Amino acid sequence: MSKEFYKKILDNNKSWVNTKLSEDKNYFKKLEDGQKPPLLWIGCADSRVPANEIIGAEPGEVFVHRNIANMVVHTDMNMLSVVDYAVNALKVEHIIVCGHYGCGGVKAAMGNQSIGLIDNWVRHIKDVYMLHKKELESIEDEDKRWDKFVELNVQEQVYDLAETSIVQNAWKNKQNLTVHGWAYGIGTGIVNDLGVNLSNNKDLDKVYQLNF
Repeated sequence: MSKEFYKKILDNNKSWVNTKLSEDKNYFKKLEDGQKPPLLWIGCADSRVPANEIIGAEPGEVFVHRNIANMVVHTDMNMLSVVDYAVNALKVEHIIVCGHYGCGGVKAAMGNQSIGLIDNWVRHIKDVYMLHKKELESIEDEDKRWDKFVELNVQEQVYDLAETSIVQNAWKNKQNLTVHGWAYGIGTGIVNDLGVNLSNNKDLDKVYQLNF
């Protein structure tokens, strides 16, 4: 990071504060009172996919977790802790798993090139490829196969999230909670709702349905 860029972002912060205060002198005081976001966003760490900006949300409206390729890994305590807090403490009503076309993590999972430590994370994405190998490899155009893989990865993460005890327990307690799957187009700015929307565990395979 250059010194010029570092100074710029500090100056940008001051400008942003002044703009918000000119609109509402109590803007930051209100945020200080606590948060009650209706939405948890599980997205990719890609710098081109900013959760709040994409949906025009203000600070305090979106609880966010991001990682490489928007994965829901059942042994990831960081992700599970975020979900648990969002569902049980904040009582969010919607969870969006948002992937994006052109995702580098998904692309890496389509090939065999070793990148380094991230290889171990990409392994989880490769598991999704194996689940849908026949469908994906029937797509001859590599870019179209990549796009489809992005969508299928989101779909699987939605189901993986619904299979957690956190989400299923919320449903058991009649909590209003829906999990959605989206794919974002970086080149268009448009969200593609993939039509994967779960509000109970009835659409899960019985082996994943938990009894409490």
